[in-house]
Amino acid sequence: MLVNVVTAVHAPYARFLASVWSSLDAQSHREWTWLVQIDGPDKAVRDALEACGAATDPRVRVAVNGTSEGPAVTRNLALARADAPLIQNVDADDELEPGTLSVLVTALAEHPRAGFAVGHARDLLPDGQLRGHALPLSPGPIARGALLDAWRGTLPVHPAGAMWRRSLLLALGGWSALYGMEDTGLLMAASATSEGVLVDAPTLRYRKHADQTSAQPSLFAGAGEQVALIRQRAQILLGQAVWTG
Repeated sequence: MLVNVVTAVHAPYARFLASVWSSLDAQSHREWTWLVQIDGPDKAVRDALEACGAATDPRVRVAVNGTSEGPAVTRNLALARADAPLIQNVDADDELEPGTLSVLVTALAEHPRAGFAVGHARDLLPDGQLRGHALPLSPGPIARGALLDAWRGTLPVHPAGAMWRRSLLLALGGWSALYGMEDTGLLMAASATSEGVLVDAPTLRYRKHADQTSAQPSLFAGAGEQVALIRQRAQILLGQAVWTG
């Protein structure tokens, strides 16, 4: 089954794209296209894609925002270009594990009521080591609302590496308009709307580096309000009809 892999990228992260490309090219599941959406100036990103050989691959489709709009808007513009039934996100500074697409496609095929599938995320440390984390959930179907119940400060699963059914993404309006929590907002809304499935395998390598947004000091003062908004929205969705595709 065809998968559209979505990557939002801006110039400072162009240096990581060769690693993203290598992780895609190593996938055992070969039916994919890579939707690269450039946020802001495009030269550094295009040069990086050219240098690693991705620019000449017909499976790579590049588009440019024209302005700098942030990750949520940029991913949603890529979503608007998507034409596959399944959407896999991979951030520009992260990597997919070698079997990611295969294991997540299989999980969704085996669980037709699930709107999303997610696996384990491992931290990719600056020295190349991979550090895993124990999850508070068991592998298998994720009941509707279970992720919201398990969210106690730390997220129960990493939302950045989830595979989505495109129809669910569209029903939820794509990634949420939140500061640094756009994927958390989407994940909790999805869990309140649909069943999911957790696979017992690493699927995402989450790069830890000094330039990542979460490592930067911020004057943003609305973190608590964002969490409250996510929870309030999820509670409303839990009271509505389950998503059926």
